Amino acid sequence: MTIAPWKTGAALASTIAVSYPVCAVLYALFPDQGIAFLNALFHGLDFGKLATGKPFSVSQLYFPFVVLVIWGFLVGALFGWLRNRLEGRR
Repeated sequence: MTIAPWKTGAALASTIAVSYPVCAVLYALFPDQGIAFLNALFHGLDFGKLATGKPFSVSQLYFPFVVLVIWGFLVGALFGWLRNRLEGRR
């Protein structure tokens, strides 16, 4: 089964575009729990040391959002292309 690399990239970029704002809102509402979650996710690495103490602003959402959506598209497209190549399809 051949998959379309551009559609795979678009699917991953869309997933990030939906999930990133949800994550950002949850972190803005519950920063301590967000830090605790990251500490657990990364095997106890202390993300609390990176906390600035400044309130979360909406402007902090835009640049990472754009970067992650573009990165997701490129990674998804690369995944689709590599998957097709590894199966012997172009």
